Formats: sequence, structure tokens, C-alpha cells
Amino acid sequence: MNLVKLFGGRRPIALRRLRVPKALTLLYLAPHPDDFDAVGVTMRWFQENGNSLHLAIATSGASGVEDSYGSSASWQVKADIREREQAAACQFFGLDSSRVTFLRIEEDRAGHPADTENNLEILHQHFLNVHPDIVCLPHGNDSNTGHQRIYSMFRRLASSAGYPLVALLNRDPKTLSMRIDACMTFGKKDAEWKGGLLRFHQSQHQRNLNVRRHGFDDRILMVNRQIAGELPSGKPLYAEAFELEFFPPGSGPGMRGQDLT
Repeated sequence: MNLVKLFGGRRPIALRRLRVPKALTLLYLAPHPDDFDAVGVTMRWFQENGNSLHLAIATSGASGVEDSYGSSASWQVKADIREREQAAACQFFGLDSSRVTFLRIEEDRAGHPADTENNLEILHQHFLNVHPDIVCLPHGNDSNTGHQRIYSMFRRLASSAGYPLVALLNRDPKTLSMRIDACMTFGKKDAEWKGGLLRFHQSQHQRNLNVRRHGFDDRILMVNRQIAGELPSGKPLYAEAFELEFFPPGSGPGMRGQDLT
């Protein structure tokens, strides 16, 4: 499959208008629980399109749970909370548990994924098992250390994969800057569904209420409204945004979307 041709055309590409072959496999590589849900409308579109959808969560995300939340401040209890929340969100989404993998890679003292050869091998083995054609993950140009490190490790894997793949690098509240190569627009009904999906991450919802005075759902949907306002036409209410990066076989470093238009 010529992925460059599939995702070709004038930017930003409206993902809903693409004829994506059902045979293509998509992996969402999440640094933390809840990253997948931040682009839930796009993920649901691929699943409804018939693509094989997989989710791999790299770390526990325990550092994102406040000590005051739940019955214990222990790291393991917090990790269990985050995993249960993601499992419940996936059930609501309709993603079978057989397609969800908690990789539980080594973390540093701050709870960020450690950039080690052992962790890289864990990611590599999961790549071999899933063999994705499309990989979605948060953009690496982000203030979140976990997003930076997972992107860096992914890029090394993708550059040596030996087969063509494309990355959809998504924007989230901590993305510093990125180009919008592709977008998924949506309206009020989908926004309500997405809000419900995000609220399964109750520990993050409560933390946002405590720190920012608005919920996790509102935090993500505010970014989606901002993205919609940046699109050149159509005036959608909400949108999820992606930068494309292509990895032809033996290419070494990936080719950015603007290099292939």
C-alpha cells in the first residue's frame, strides 16, 4: 500500500474523506493512560472503517494521580487506578481487551518512561506482534517528558522497521507547536460521546477540577475547539489534529508531511 499516496493531497487532509483500506492495521502508542481517548473520535472512525485497532500503553501514569485521590498514596495503587480507568474507557469505546496492552515499561523516579535499550526492546517486540501500518501517538514537540521520550523511541523503531508505515502525531493540550496535516472534524453529538469517554479517567478529571477548575473532558474539548478555529474552512465545532510523518523502508529518519505534498 502506497501510504504517501493514500495520505496525499492538499493540507490539511479531511480524514473522513479518505478511502482507507480495511486491511491496514493501526496502533495507538500511548505514553500514558488517557492519551488514546484524547483523539477518541478519530480512533472510533478507524475502527468503524474496519481497520484492526490496537492500543499499547507504555507507562502506568501513576504520577498523575493526586495523593488525596483514592484510599492510598502508594505508587502501585495509583498505577492500578489508572489501568482500571483505561480498561473501563476502552469497554465504553468498544475496543476489545485483547487489543489493549499495558506494556508497563521501566519508569524513572518522576514516573516518566525511561529511554533505555530494555524499554526499546519491549516496544520493538510489540511492534513485531502488531505490525502496524499506521501508528498514532502524541506529537514529540511537547512539554510532557513522557510524550517526548516515547516519540523518540518510536522514531528509532519506525526508521528501522523494514516496511512502510506512517505516523499520525496528534496534538494535545501540552503540544508546543505542530503543523496540521490532517484533521478529524466533529460536532456536538460526537463531542458529548467523547466527553463521556474522557470522564472514565476519573483521577485525571478530579485533578483537573482541583488544579484548573474545569474537568478533563473540558480541557481536551477546549483544544478541539481551538483546532477547529484554526482550520481554513468549513467552520466545524471541534477537530482533532495530526501531523504526518512517513517512514519508507530503509529511509532512516522519517519524512515529514510537507516534504511529500
